[in-house]
Amino acid sequence: MAAPAGPFAATLLPDADFRALKAEIVARTGHHYYLDKDDLLWERVRRRLQATGLAGAGAYLARLRDLALGEAEWAALEAEVTIGETFFFRYAEQFAALGETILPALLEQARPEGRLRIWSAGCASGAEPYSVAILLGQLLGEALPDWRLSILGTDLNEAVLRAARQARFSRWALRTLSPEALQRDFIPSADGRHWLLRSRHRAMVRFERHNLLSLLDGSSPLQFTDYDLILCRNVLIYFHPDMVLRIVEALAERLREGGWLLLGHAEPNPEFARFLEVVNLPGTVAYRRRGAAPFAEPAPGPMEAVAPPPPWPPGPAAPLPPTVAPPPPAPRPAPPVPAPAEAREAAGKPAPDWLERARAAADRGDLLVARQACEAGLAERPLDAALHYYEGLVQRGLGQRAAAGQAFRRALYLRGDFAMAHYQLGLLLLDEGEAAAGRRTLAVASRIAHALPPDREVEEGDGMTARALRETVRLYLGGLSATGAG
Repeated sequence: MAAPAGPFAATLLPDADFRALKAEIVARTGHHYYLDKDDLLWERVRRRLQATGLAGAGAYLARLRDLALGEAEWAALEAEVTIGETFFFRYAEQFAALGETILPALLEQARPEGRLRIWSAGCASGAEPYSVAILLGQLLGEALPDWRLSILGTDLNEAVLRAARQARFSRWALRTLSPEALQRDFIPSADGRHWLLRSRHRAMVRFERHNLLSLLDGSSPLQFTDYDLILCRNVLIYFHPDMVLRIVEALAERLREGGWLLLGHAEPNPEFARFLEVVNLPGTVAYRRRGAAPFAEPAPGPMEAVAPPPPWPPGPAAPLPPTVAPPPPAPRPAPPVPAPAEAREAAGKPAPDWLERARAAADRGDLLVARQACEAGLAERPLDAALHYYEGLVQRGLGQRAAAGQAFRRALYLRGDFAMAHYQLGLLLLDEGEAAAGRRTLAVASRIAHALPPDREVEEGDGMTARALRETVRLYLGGLSATGAG
């Protein structure tokens, strides 16, 4: 197994006991995901070896089995090996379905008792349950105090749960929110680099440590039942397919009759229809527990007439008219950017390992390491548009707006049809007060998305579809028109 180079050079190498250690990690966490990712798992184990001062996998395995030290060390290791993607309103189509269909139907159904129970399983640092809280606040408006709303966020990783309880987020985690949404739902922290969720949203959510595997062996606490809505998104991808089926069936049993289950975009399985009602909604698939009447779209009523849901997150995508091609990139200390024809020929060769490292570092809040990963990847593959784009996201998260703009423009020079790069550059221009240029750039992103099938997922859009991107741009441009910007 080759050790990574540059800022990720290993100081320890895997040994003969690593296989046994890996087997115990997979058995304990259920993370089948790591079976073919030794490099990635070893990088995370190595951090614990350095923290504990142990010399190798065998000594570390002995520590995990130690009756006095093992549970605390397992908690620390699980914090390393679980991957916590944390940004608000992730997957726009699903939050659109929640805001326009699922939550209004649940609220109408629960109106007589004024009670709603929601579980966000695998919640990481809390962005998902807090996003649901914001959405419920918008839907209920002044009626919010009349409801008993319980939103539970659970995760295997105690470290991310501690962060979730603080409700303190970097601009990176809020990267899909408009400036208006930031001001409405968050308060700037004293350090100027973080935002605190407003107390009215925090009050709806609580957090507990929970292992989904406990649903299968009967050790899950009894209170994990009778939910109106369960979100278990981008968690099941780490489990073996056979175990996924058992977990989803167990989740279905924790729903009330007519309760809803939302999974990640890549996780639906035709087998789920054996025990759940499948509901096709625009851009996503949802599931309901059988026992209630089959779902039918409710007629528009007062509940749906409340303020519209917030702008949903961005997505990526397709072809750009030659008349709006961006200018050549500014110089950077890397191999020179070639002519567009040569760039297009090589741009389809991504550097997935560096992208994965950058995403993982950014998601755990380490933007400096994420930037190092982008720079290391670009030193090897200077024509990778996705790496330039991700560098732009990271630089923006670090507050380096000029560098972010240059990175987005480099991505567009290499790939004029990169819709997400247009989208993010447009938002950056708006933040810089360049309203006319920002509107034009957002409009280009919308035109690119319009050329795609509506349900096509756009590149680097975290599951976003072309339809969702067009709608997101429409909301932004409409908001700008309403305020007279530009």
